[in-house]
Amino acid sequence: MLQPWLEGRGLASATQLLVYFAVAKAGDTPVDGKTDVNPEGLTSVWGPHSEAVAQRLAAGGLACKVLDRPAFLQAMLEKLVWISAFMLVGVTHGGCSVGEVERVHSQQTAELVEELASAGAAALGVRLEAGAWERLAAYARSVANYPTALKEFEWRNGWFKELSREASASGKQDPCPMHTRLLAGLGY
Repeated sequence: MLQPWLEGRGLASATQLLVYFAVAKAGDTPVDGKTDVNPEGLTSVWGPHSEAVAQRLAAGGLACKVLDRPAFLQAMLEKLVWISAFMLVGVTHGGCSVGEVERVHSQQTAELVEELASAGAAALGVRLEAGAWERLAAYARSVANYPTALKEFEWRNGWFKELSREASASGKQDPCPMHTRLLAGLGY
């Protein structure tokens, strides 16, 4: 979750891009983040230069949706939930691939997705559109060979861990109990 960092530096209104495309190595053609649920692509942009960013990506053959701020916050949360949930479940199961998380551990992952989406939506004051699990599972299928690892913890799972810490410090129930339990099992 980069929003607090951006806000702290006066950059909350800067153009922001949610990237759903990959380049295996320098010189390779980018692979667009299109899925069986979102064939129009998932890459999204918001901000003062969003149209220019979308045009630049389109010139390179990549899809990009221009969103308003509320829709972008929803999309941002959904992507954060995806990376946080799928990586954590994968690492918990020995570092299996994203595809294995989606195929073999789908029930656990779906429960974690629901938990993180609910906690994140409450924290941001947004509501994810119906079908989040289906969209996230479809994205996982599109990058099935991607390895799982807990990286950039502060920006990903760390944001949800902080929501749990804040709730506990206020005497409230942990909004992310499964997330907290899985992290603790890994020493976080």
